[in-house]
Amino acid sequence: MKIGFIGLGNMGSGMANNILEKIDDKSNLFVYTRTPEKIAKMADKGAVGCSSLEEITTSVDILLTCLPNVETSRELFMNSGGICDYANSNQILVDHSTVDVKTSQDCFEFASKKGINFLDAPISGGPGGAADGTLTIMVGGNLDSFKIAENAFSMMGKKISHMGPSGAGTAMKLVNQLLVSTNTVAAAEAFVLAEQAGVNLESAIDILNTSWGKSMMIERNGPITVEKEFENSPAPLRNLVKDLGIIKELTDQLGLELPVTKASSSVVDTTMSLGLNEPDIAATALSIKKLSNID
Repeated sequence: MKIGFIGLGNMGSGMANNILEKIDDKSNLFVYTRTPEKIAKMADKGAVGCSSLEEITTSVDILLTCLPNVETSRELFMNSGGICDYANSNQILVDHSTVDVKTSQDCFEFASKKGINFLDAPISGGPGGAADGTLTIMVGGNLDSFKIAENAFSMMGKKISHMGPSGAGTAMKLVNQLLVSTNTVAAAEAFVLAEQAGVNLESAIDILNTSWGKSMMIERNGPITVEKEFENSPAPLRNLVKDLGIIKELTDQLGLELPVTKASSSVVDTTMSLGLNEPDIAATALSIKKLSNID
C-alpha cells in the first residue's frame, strides 16, 4: 500500500516519521508540503518527495493530510487544481486537521460526487504523541473506508476509533478540545491558588496527579508552570484560540450555552494579549495572576 502525507508541521512531521519507520518499504511513503526543505529531510530518510498536489495524489492509495486551518483544508481538497481533481474512486482521502464539522462534511460530499472516499480523522496527543506514535485518532465517514485506512492509522496512533458518519470525527475532536481548554484554565487556577496559599507547587502537582482533581492538563502543564517555560512552545496557545473559535461556531449553530467554555475562552484571549512569544497553553496561569493583581 502506497501512502501519501501532506503537511509536515509540528504534528505532521512526527506522524510521517512514524509511518516511515513502520511501513514495509520506505519508498511507499510519498510526502509533500509547501516547504521544500522539509520534503528534502523526509526524502533523505527514504521517503519519496513530491513537487505538487497532482504528483502525490496520483502516486498513492491513501492520502493523509495534516493542515494548519480550515481555509487550507477547503482549498487543498475542493479548489480547482486541488486533491479531488486528481484523485480516483480507488483511493481514500483523509484529513487529520482540526476544522469545523461543515468543512469535513463539505469535503466528504464534494469527494463523494466524484466517487472518491473521504474520511475526517482529527487527532489528539500533541507533538509528543505524534512523535511517539501514540495519538488518538477519531474518524468520521464510511466504515468500509475506515477499515481500509485503519492500518495506516495504526502506524501513527494508539487509540483509533470510528465515531460515525462524515463529520463525527471532527465533532469528537471539538468535544475533546472543549475539555482541553476548560481543563487548561482550571489547572491554571488551581496552580495559582496553591502557590498563593503557601503550598509547594511541585508537591501540589504530585498530590493532584493521584487525586480526583487529576487531569492530563495538570500532568502536562504542571512542570511547565513550575519552570515558568511559557514561551516558544510546540503546543502553542494560538491553536487553542483557533479551536475555541470553531467550537463557538458549532455551539451557536446548535443553540447551546456553554458558560465554562465561554469563560475559558476569555482567559485564553487575555493570555494571547500578554505579548508572549508563541505562548504555551500553560501560560494561562499568567492571565489568572494578572486578573488577581499578582506580580
